[in-house]
Amino acid sequence: MTADASTLPLPDGSPPASGRDIALGDSGERAGTGSWRLAVIFSLGAIVALCLLVVVMSADRPSLLAPASHDNFYPRWMAGPLGGLWPGLTDNGTTLRYWFSGAIVFMYVAYAVVLWGSTRVDSRWILGSILVVHAIFIVSPPLALTDVFNYINYGRMEWVHHLNPYTTIPILEPHDDPSYALSNWHQLLSPYGPLFTMLTFVVVPLGVAASFWALKGVLAAASLATLVLVYKSARLLGRDPVWAVALVGLNPIVLVWGLGGDHNDFLMMLFIVLAFYLLLRARESERARPQRPSPREWFAPPSAPLLGAGATFVVAAGLKASAAVLIPVVLAGLLNYRRALAQVLAGMLLAAVVVGALSLLAFGLHIPDLSTQSRLVTSESVPNLIGMAIGSGGETETLHKVMTVILILSIAACCWYAWRPRWGPAALRRPARAGAESEPGAAERTIVACGWASVALLVTLSWVLPWYVLWVLPLAALSASRWLRGAALALGVYLIIAWAPASGLLWNAIGFHPEKTSLGRLHQRYVRELLN
Repeated sequence: MTADASTLPLPDGSPPASGRDIALGDSGERAGTGSWRLAVIFSLGAIVALCLLVVVMSADRPSLLAPASHDNFYPRWMAGPLGGLWPGLTDNGTTLRYWFSGAIVFMYVAYAVVLWGSTRVDSRWILGSILVVHAIFIVSPPLALTDVFNYINYGRMEWVHHLNPYTTIPILEPHDDPSYALSNWHQLLSPYGPLFTMLTFVVVPLGVAASFWALKGVLAAASLATLVLVYKSARLLGRDPVWAVALVGLNPIVLVWGLGGDHNDFLMMLFIVLAFYLLLRARESERARPQRPSPREWFAPPSAPLLGAGATFVVAAGLKASAAVLIPVVLAGLLNYRRALAQVLAGMLLAAVVVGALSLLAFGLHIPDLSTQSRLVTSESVPNLIGMAIGSGGETETLHKVMTVILILSIAACCWYAWRPRWGPAALRRPARAGAESEPGAAERTIVACGWASVALLVTLSWVLPWYVLWVLPLAALSASRWLRGAALALGVYLIIAWAPASGLLWNAIGFHPEKTSLGRLHQRYVRELLN
């Protein structure tokens, strides 16, 4: 393919890699087929059972598992249909921490077993388990933080009280609004994208309780739709689609902290994966086009998949700004394909005009408050841990700037990888040995590059939360890079250690208290001021 080719290359026709090889490398025959089959089925059953256990525990009574609840306040509509099913459940906070943390750890081990042995069972076992756990979390109370009620409150500020959430902090709204007491970011201007905030307007007439369940249903549907697109995209790439779906859809961090917590990241990732699916579809439809088109042939005829891919990337960024990190990487990956680049750019521009116009109508010349949120620091974020390691007591302002520079350089490196057709002179490249990964095509390189850009964003963030691993997982699932898949799984281990409730007890046991340094106390005070 020439450097100025107009079309995206097709798959190389290599057979799909097995789920076992994709997950953890060539494991060999560690056990008989029957033993692996039983282990995978048992692991799937354990994931389903423990998800149900977590939901039943959180729905039973006010506890740390359901942060929106508190003493003498846990309405039936919030607890859901599983509320009160375990009347003898302990109310000891330490015991609940151990149970919840143990369930997460055991689920993650079971998840690894499923990934390693996925080819040993009928795909219906894996796909059916994914549907069951989604059904469980659809009826769960809000887990892990109260973000869903912040979504609802910001929407009600605009729709009910005519207060722009990008210019007015929630503490200035009427405090008798039923969503005010359930939300907690009372001193923070809305950091959420304009498209997502406008979506919350739609549920306002339903009231707070129905708004909660409506958003829960929308986010669960977005999760399932994302998995369908991961499945279809994996097939277009010649990968094992069931394994790819399992990597995303059975991850306990995504299930418990993400789906159980009702976070808008599922909508963002739906449009990101849709954009990549459209790019892969375009690769099929564009193969008959000339390789050296004239400028007049760039849009003759227009390609719906390419235009749609560009538009959906912008929509993803309009839902949550984190998606914007991928846009330069995608464009860099298309620099060698003029027609594709022109049409994707056109789709982005058209969508940007529409999103900008809608945002202007709804919020005027105001944008989400990302600057305030960028100054928040979680004690176990990588930048804060680096600050602890170098003796500064946490993330300083200087270290924050250094991490920003590292992120920019990382994105630039990802752009270079997505653009560069080959890593070195052909004469220096050796023939691939049997079983080795083949050199990826343009679409594959772009997916890998975007996956690493997402890793870089997650690692350099000061305010990192467990469900952010969702930013990496679908791209890792579609990637041919074992390093990226390994990084996604390693990030999961790190996030469990950082966020499992029992981890606080571990930190106490070893005397690790990043929140008690002078800088750590400053970070905590800033968060409390915004929470008010």
